[in-house]
Amino acid sequence: MVYSVEDIRYIESAFNRFYDIGTADAGGVTRLGYTEAEDAMHGVFSALGQEMGLDVSTDQAGNTFLSNCRESEEYYLIGSHLDSVVEGGRYDGVAGILAGLLVMRWAKQKGMNIPIRTAAFRCEESSNFGVSTIGSSLVTGGRAGKELFSLTGRDGRTLGEIFAERGYSPMPDKITGVKQYLELHIEQGRVLQEYSQRIGIVSTIAGPRRFNLYIQGLAEHSGATPMVMRRDALCAAAELILEIEKIGLAESVRNSVATVAVVNNIPNVLNVIPGEVRLQVDTRGIETASLDEIENRIKQAGKSISRRRGTSFIKERISDTKPVAMDQGIQDKLAKVVHGLGISHRRMVSGAGHDAMQFAEICDTALLFIPCRDGVSHNKNEFTNMDSICEGAMVLYTYLAEEFKNT
Repeated sequence: MVYSVEDIRYIESAFNRFYDIGTADAGGVTRLGYTEAEDAMHGVFSALGQEMGLDVSTDQAGNTFLSNCRESEEYYLIGSHLDSVVEGGRYDGVAGILAGLLVMRWAKQKGMNIPIRTAAFRCEESSNFGVSTIGSSLVTGGRAGKELFSLTGRDGRTLGEIFAERGYSPMPDKITGVKQYLELHIEQGRVLQEYSQRIGIVSTIAGPRRFNLYIQGLAEHSGATPMVMRRDALCAAAELILEIEKIGLAESVRNSVATVAVVNNIPNVLNVIPGEVRLQVDTRGIETASLDEIENRIKQAGKSISRRRGTSFIKERISDTKPVAMDQGIQDKLAKVVHGLGISHRRMVSGAGHDAMQFAEICDTALLFIPCRDGVSHNKNEFTNMDSICEGAMVLYTYLAEEFKNT
């Protein structure tokens, strides 16, 4: 099949209905999970489904589903999310939702009785509660409510309080009847663009392992303390940050990365030598051995630098998510579909987490990428074109049509 100008117009029209929701002062959007902005996004999604004649439902975690099949029927699930980071872009998550809508529209237009549901999962981003993929993890059994409900959002309320206010369940029913889970997403990197390829077939989603690092020095007068007598925590931290970059570069041959993402300098006063620095480090990889190597080398570097500079060093692991492989059989079938459609593609690793990670634990799962301009994401300048969304949807539809025909 080939998508049409009418299909592009439909996707543009649907996209524009989401456009203004959560618009922030700097031009991006802030649609945090379990807030009114995310609610409004789900409202538009529901309306689009109703206009197509689809059944619309909401589960006990607030996730929204559009369905063209009976409640008791096994189905293919296309999913993504509608929340964003603070001052984020308009395509992260939304592109996958639009692709799901287009697939269901084509199935209806062509009279194909493929049982499909498209889902918008709540709070995929960690921006509000510090934990990602909340909606999908609750209904797949990846996390229990008791693990999450003490988490505090940016407005000071706990997730448990929000669920109670909304009438959601702390122990929602687990999702059932899913034959396969399929997700389309913008790449959030520039590999596809650099290699002039239009579709990425993801083999593995990297597992994030994150740390707090504490460096304790001595806060003293910045004018009265000689340079050779200082125990400057920020200088020690600066050296450690550069060392972590080197460690990440060394392990990049195994598709691992290491990022110092947060720096808190205390007391952060102009005339005081920094007495304490707190760092947050995000490491990701597809090999546990590589993540272990990064963690061990960070620990060694922190201790070595602190000994030399007269500071103390503490490492605290705050999360550890295992890498998740996508289903090999679906990857191979998708590669055949893409080849048959004459679309350039590559197999690749996802450095970012997605709801697909949660579904891989309960059913055969696949993740497709489409390019985003210059690899920019989580940023107001995030962009992908409507042709890319339609092309990705065309791959999904062709795959599902062939799967359904062969069952």
